[in-house]
Amino acid sequence: MLDRFFRIGKARLVPGNRSSSFIVLCALALAGCSAESRTVGADLPQTEPTGAQDPRAARYERNAYQVAQGGRYFTWYGCGSCHGSDAAGALNLNDKLWAHGSDLDQVYRFIAQGHGDARYGERIPVEQLWQITAYVRTLPQLKPEKRRRQDVDQVGEAQGDNWTGPVLP
Repeated sequence: MLDRFFRIGKARLVPGNRSSSFIVLCALALAGCSAESRTVGADLPQTEPTGAQDPRAARYERNAYQVAQGGRYFTWYGCGSCHGSDAAGALNLNDKLWAHGSDLDQVYRFIAQGHGDARYGERIPVEQLWQITAYVRTLPQLKPEKRRRQDVDQVGEAQGDNWTGPVLP
């Protein structure tokens, strides 16, 4: 039966036709690819913050990209309808006088569990909640032009988890 696919020459296999060679090469290539191991990126948080000093917070609060993403989601989810587009509306976020606390876990929980009908934890993915929390927590220390950085992003500017640019203080 092997004679049909390969002709055996002197101490080597010689393909009998091109399609069988192609099949063998594809099988070898697929076998080699399945053994490859890659790390795509940092694990995304799957849970809410564990406390005020959660070590995952630095990935968001000290990263301008993550804060800007939080600003995008702040706008996209309509947070400005209560807080104003500049976050200085009826429920002012520009000062540190927050009735429910200003620690990371307190702000996250208040956004996720909400107040009244606004229970965003049921509608917004966990990573986006982390980004919005980072944005809200940095509002008192950022100038308005830095807050709305997402409105003035440059075409071709490096972004994403691999961005190596400056981080927030």
